[in-house]
Amino acid sequence: MTKSELSKFRNMLEARRAELGSGNPKREALAIETSPDELDRIQDAGNRDWAMGNLERNANRLREVEAALRRVDTQAFGICENCEGNISARRLAAVPWASQCIRCQEVADRDRAVSQDEIDPSIEIAA
Repeated sequence: MTKSELSKFRNMLEARRAELGSGNPKREALAIETSPDELDRIQDAGNRDWAMGNLERNANRLREVEAALRRVDTQAFGICENCEGNISARRLAAVPWASQCIRCQEVADRDRAVSQDEIDPSIEIAA
């Protein structure tokens, strides 16, 4: 990968890091308010769950972006952490924080889905 391509990806990642970092002050949605109305309490709990999910997703993405910036610094950017093959430029353009090539990512996603199915007791398996 050329220096200009690395510089372009660094700029994209730094912009994404700034965007994610500025979104974290929205913790006021997690405040616990009491209400005498049961429906209001249920809605507040749902809103809190949604806000917590957003904060968790943003924190995870921020960690991925920072890891990608470290890979840029160590000249490991664009190399799959699993198979050590090159990550396609199209994939990096779409997901600049990607740490795996598309094939390895698909395998990891399938493995994660299977392990979640095994853990989740609410999923019924047809006999």
